[in-house]
Amino acid sequence: MTKILIARNLPDSVVAEASDSFDVTYRDRPDPMSRDELLASLADYDGVLMTLGDQYNAEVFAAAGVPRAKILANFGVGFNHIDVEVARNAGVTVTNTPGAVTDATADIAMTLMLMSCRRAAEGERMVRMGSWQGWHPVQMLGLHMTGKTVGILGMGRIGQAIARRCHFGFGMPVAYMSRSEKSLAHPATRYETPEELAANVDILVTALPGGAATRHTVNADVLAAMKPHAHFINISRGDVVDEAALIAALEAGQIGGAGLDVYEHEPQVPEALRLLDNTVLLPHLGTAALEVREEMGRMAVANLRAFFAGEAVPNPV
Repeated sequence: MTKILIARNLPDSVVAEASDSFDVTYRDRPDPMSRDELLASLADYDGVLMTLGDQYNAEVFAAAGVPRAKILANFGVGFNHIDVEVARNAGVTVTNTPGAVTDATADIAMTLMLMSCRRAAEGERMVRMGSWQGWHPVQMLGLHMTGKTVGILGMGRIGQAIARRCHFGFGMPVAYMSRSEKSLAHPATRYETPEELAANVDILVTALPGGAATRHTVNADVLAAMKPHAHFINISRGDVVDEAALIAALEAGQIGGAGLDVYEHEPQVPEALRLLDNTVLLPHLGTAALEVREEMGRMAVANLRAFFAGEAVPNPV
């Protein structure tokens, strides 16, 4: 029977579904695999169901030699933790789970936008600390989000889902930067550079894939182009942002605030960022809904089944 490693703790229904089709070894732990575990996963199994943090880089593939594993079924849409070209050259197929994560991630973007603009995290801390002294007319004044212009950096599935919510839900004009013009169900203005986009919006949201091509797309120049009242939101990958530049901009009051679900060196979050009042910090909750994680798991298992049946995998990278 085909041997599969499930490399991280997943919903019970996903493990059960995989076990119906494969001889499953279940690594029921939340932490990423160590280098030795990565090497063993390639040597001892026919396929691996793995996820963010499991670093299948060029060095790991070089040390592994000719792998027994012929497929890495990634649990998630982002795959910048896998050197896909090196995997392909080693005869390893890589798949992911797009679609399942779109709405949940867009919902978290809206959560962060509202929390950052309306200073919700700051206000909750005030109440929990017992320092709230009652309502008054100029307390905790934030940015009214309805009608403000949102700028979306990266207009793929998730970017478009955020744009729909902003336009139809909050009456927000939409602007974006993308490699190509998009055909959308609502008006939107396209800008050529991140700096141009940043200069013309009230809320800047990153929805770019991670990886070398997008690393530090949001840098000091982009942040300097933003309006002083504008808020920055990241629900994509942490390395899309120069975190040191973001901290400097927030500390200087150069922008109004930030809402982050991802970080450049996860799970480490700089103390300077944690100490700032004008930030909302979430622990990578983008897809953290049970039905979403179950659907991601079903997609990953479907990729495995198709591959070992000799069929075209539904979601190749």
